[in-house]
Amino acid sequence: MVEVTKINGSKVLVNPDLIELVEETPDTVIAFTTGRKIIVKESRQEVKNLVKLYRKEIFAD
Repeated sequence: MVEVTKINGSKVLVNPDLIELVEETPDTVIAFTTGRKIIVKESRQEVKNLVKLYRKEIFAD
């Protein structure tokens, strides 16, 4: 799971396997394969880096 900060300041964990796209409009919106969308404080690049780090940790074991 990847921890991101919603626009209201609350921290949530998201499953990066369900992320369909991340766009900045100018807020960063994460869209999931389930159809759900959330707006987060992290930039698109930060979300990308979090997902890459998550994948490295998973495949390192």
